[in-house]
Amino acid sequence: MKTDSASELQFFVVLAKKASLSATARELDITPPAATKRLAQMEQRLGVRLVNRTTRTLSLTNEGELYLVHATQILASIREMEEQLAGSRGSPKGLLRINATLGFGRTAIAPIISTFAQHYPEVEVQLQLTDRPINLVEEAFDLGIRFGELPDTRLTARKIMSNARFLCASPAYLKKMGEPRTPQELSTHRCILHRQNDDAHGVWRLQKGRRTESVKVGGTLSSNDGDVVLKWALDGHGILMRSEWDVAKYLDSGRLRPVLPDYKPAPADLFVFYPSRRNLPAKVRTFIDFLIAEFKPA
Repeated sequence: MKTDSASELQFFVVLAKKASLSATARELDITPPAATKRLAQMEQRLGVRLVNRTTRTLSLTNEGELYLVHATQILASIREMEEQLAGSRGSPKGLLRINATLGFGRTAIAPIISTFAQHYPEVEVQLQLTDRPINLVEEAFDLGIRFGELPDTRLTARKIMSNARFLCASPAYLKKMGEPRTPQELSTHRCILHRQNDDAHGVWRLQKGRRTESVKVGGTLSSNDGDVVLKWALDGHGILMRSEWDVAKYLDSGRLRPVLPDYKPAPADLFVFYPSRRNLPAKVRTFIDFLIAEFKPA
């Protein structure tokens, strides 16, 4: 982004995202007066007002919205061109931006990146951990690592590993409250709810053969953090739906027991997602292969 035009495009994309001249200045490491001057020069050159400004708020005009759409597309095209040119050299190098979920990213992906960095020191890796859904294209990530279905049809996905899900509870809870024998009986139990993205809250879908049953469940404990809800289940607070990756060792040790084992929630297989491209840059292609190899059974 060394040309004046590309610099202006990048400036406006950041401004639209931050909705604040002062925040944009901090992001781009320039002074607030410089940010104000740059915007004024852009509007003067284009002959239109790009933003509506008050003392407290900043919003895009119709012309600003149009400028943002094209700016985002142009920057993405420039970035893809540069990555393809870099990738054609075959040597993994350059900036690699990765997004993963908080808990899994911290415990599983970060150590893999540490090993990757030792093998490929010319690749600069930025790892961002978020549990909110993200748009890889708009937020300029090279790839995302997530459990579950493809979040965007514009993306390509490769499966890293299978990951079944189970209902489970501690022996102490089941001894005290009894075991449900049918999915309908779950409504009379204390269930621990993991709030994720826009999933229907408190609705568990269970499959037995070709039949799927949806059960509305409830309880006094819920969280958007997977480690938190797992700890509550281990402490005996109720029945939890969790993936094999998270609970296998506790099922093996007996600290958790399966509940309704004949009824299966949809799996939460692990995928790596990336913008669909014919020629992946070497840094992306190499990291994906490295990641998949790390998760292969020994």
